[in-house]
Amino acid sequence: MAQGQALHIGLNHIDARHYGTNGELFGCHADAQDMQDLSTNLGYSAKLLLDAKATADNVQKELQTAAAALEPGDTFLLTYSGHGGQVPDTNGDEPDGRDETWCLYDRMLVDDELYALYAAFAPGVRIAILSDSCHSGTVTRELDLGGRCLPVKTLERVYAEHHALYDAIQGKHPTRDEAPVEACIVLISGCQDNQTSADGDGNGLFTEHLKKVWHDGSFKGTLHRLRGRIAATMPPEQTPNYSVVGKHDRAFERAQAFAL
Repeated sequence: MAQGQALHIGLNHIDARHYGTNGELFGCHADAQDMQDLSTNLGYSAKLLLDAKATADNVQKELQTAAAALEPGDTFLLTYSGHGGQVPDTNGDEPDGRDETWCLYDRMLVDDELYALYAAFAPGVRIAILSDSCHSGTVTRELDLGGRCLPVKTLERVYAEHHALYDAIQGKHPTRDEAPVEACIVLISGCQDNQTSADGDGNGLFTEHLKKVWHDGSFKGTLHRLRGRIAATMPPEQTPNYSVVGKHDRAFERAQAFAL
């Protein structure tokens, strides 16, 4: 029988010693906890990382552990709620010259690192990723009220102060062409590249609408249909994105969302 593992990450605060701000958000813990409830109800073995537990090392270790344990036909569900960011691309694999990041507690996790972690999963493993954050190629110059993007000025300061760290991270990780992903990854992100993801007192806007569409498990349909139903209920300034990375798995893409 196929197994499912899940990792749910939520950051209402980041470490001001690295970022120069605690980046306070309000709905990220609730997002992660609600997604943990969803996954455990479906039979996943789920772990939760909040704030100071959601370090770069801890997240990487959890993904490495899952990659070592999961076999073809198994499913890994990864959800992230927090700030999105960017650093300059120094290994030349981004057309826009910027690498997207997740702002984990102690530092940003660069998309090159994530891609290398995904590449460690065996062919035939199914990975679903939900990211209620901003991964914008056109991050606004000021932090929008309720948005989940660190301001560009903040990101520029963080990079200026820690450029040796982030340049070294990119330098030791292969480009995407050099680390092909053999698993099938379906990513649903909270917004398009030129939009921001709204925060909230309860949940983030994307997770709030996901929960409504999911309706305690009564939703029937694929991940693609789930994204479409969520997008239909959200304002035009925040439209969830759907993409597939790695080896296409038609059975996975046509299956009931999150099913094991």
